[in-house]
Amino acid sequence: MRIFQEKGFVMLVFAKKIGTTHFYDKENRHTVVTVLELIKTKVKGFRKQEKDGYDALILEGETAKNNHKIRERRITADKIGEYKEGQELDISMFNEGDRLEIEGRSKGKGFAGVVKRHGFATGPKTHGSHNYRQPGSIGSTYPQRTVKGRKMAGKMGQDKITLRNVKVERIEKEKGRIWVKGHIPGAPKSLVFIKK
Repeated sequence: MRIFQEKGFVMLVFAKKIGTTHFYDKENRHTVVTVLELIKTKVKGFRKQEKDGYDALILEGETAKNNHKIRERRITADKIGEYKEGQELDISMFNEGDRLEIEGRSKGKGFAGVVKRHGFATGPKTHGSHNYRQPGSIGSTYPQRTVKGRKMAGKMGQDKITLRNVKVERIEKEKGRIWVKGHIPGAPKSLVFIKK
């Protein structure tokens, strides 16, 4: 297992994507934003260097009734003392203008051909051609097999996507929502992870 320590981002909070909208900021500039509603997130436990070989927080998010998701967040040993078991992470830790890292899953698009999935050029439409949307050759005489990584038809979407340096445009404390600049991957009501 590859052990690493991310710098700059310390906390991870569960959130639900509400949807995309737009508004005009203080300087009257049109801005497209995604509205995220924070999910109740609390510190469930700890991983310690002496026992587990690394320091981390175990975070639990209540994504639905009787449905909980658990994620680990690696932190340095000097910061692990700032948190207590059962401590809740809420919207008070966010401010307008903050830069976040947001992780989500893109929409699933089902089984797709090479034209849609990889942007292959199509073949001729006329003159007796039967290869309008076919992939064409998938290998040479040698090595007499299809090499790994060849772009072919297959399932498209449902990829883990991480956006960095996402700006917080507005905070609605009473609703527990934050507005972030731009589009966030995933369908409405999908789960995303906010790293701060």
